[in-house]
Amino acid sequence: MTVSTVSPSSVLDRVLVLEMVRVTEAAAVAAARLIGRGDEKAADAAAVEAMRKALNELPMDGTVVIGEGERDEAPMLFIGERVGSALDQAPKIDIALDPLEGTTITAKAGPNSLAVLAIAEQGCLLNAPDVYMEKLAVGPGYAPGIVSLDRSPADNVRAVAAAKDVAPSEIIVCVLDRSRHEDLIAELREVGCGIQQIPDGDVAGVIAVTNPDTGIDLYMGTGGAPEGVLAASALRCVGGQMQGRLLFRNDAEVERARRWGIDDLDRVYALEEMAKGDCIFAATGVTDGSLLRGVKRRKDVITTESIVMRASSGTVRRVFAEHRV
Repeated sequence: MTVSTVSPSSVLDRVLVLEMVRVTEAAAVAAARLIGRGDEKAADAAAVEAMRKALNELPMDGTVVIGEGERDEAPMLFIGERVGSALDQAPKIDIALDPLEGTTITAKAGPNSLAVLAIAEQGCLLNAPDVYMEKLAVGPGYAPGIVSLDRSPADNVRAVAAAKDVAPSEIIVCVLDRSRHEDLIAELREVGCGIQQIPDGDVAGVIAVTNPDTGIDLYMGTGGAPEGVLAASALRCVGGQMQGRLLFRNDAEVERARRWGIDDLDRVYALEEMAKGDCIFAATGVTDGSLLRGVKRRKDVITTESIVMRASSGTVRRVFAEHRV
């Protein structure tokens, strides 16, 4: 096979923008067969295998920099795994992915489960270890630095309220429904803002700040670092601000971060440090949610709804597809 010599950006143009939707569609359709079945692992494994197969059919040299673990955790798409049909022949692409963002949601037939991935030129996505990340995100249209992880949650709410010329009680904050967020929620209650608690799916939660129809102004709280990089990739495409700070629960997690070249353990990462340069974000709904409709089966037709975004152009495409069975 002969692959022409082209720049990474032209590869993103020519091949990968809409092909990414086909990859997330494949994962979503596979996972959807297990909606409501109560088996998180089976749903995740189905999405992983479908996504891996679809990625390996693309004429690219891709490396997973944000995945579902390391090599010994197969069958997950592991960090460092190379995918594509043109290894060592095409320009190198970094990939962040979550074949099933919201495994519990899918198992329980809840809302907002997605198949998601982001791609960028080599070295443009933060190689975040699988640890927790403190996240703070706000939608587009605000002055740079309107929010900061170095300020209190209450102060961030007040800053956004002042920028909108409304009372803090008019602000809505999205927070994962976790016991670790009890203090955060108590502080937000004290300032008087509204809180939308979600059971899972913090990629969709972060993206929700960019959509006025959701009514969500801010996203706050702690979730997975890989999901943070995926969400940052989406915000790079549609606007908004985001910060992230890695959190470590034990020495093993610190050592894992050092293996991935992270030495400043207290660093606050800006949006452009988590996802820089040109990048593409794609997602397909598995179950119905605020961002996308889920997979539907009607006789011999399966329908999907997807979104694909590109940072360099600011383009957002919604793709409704019918798949013949």
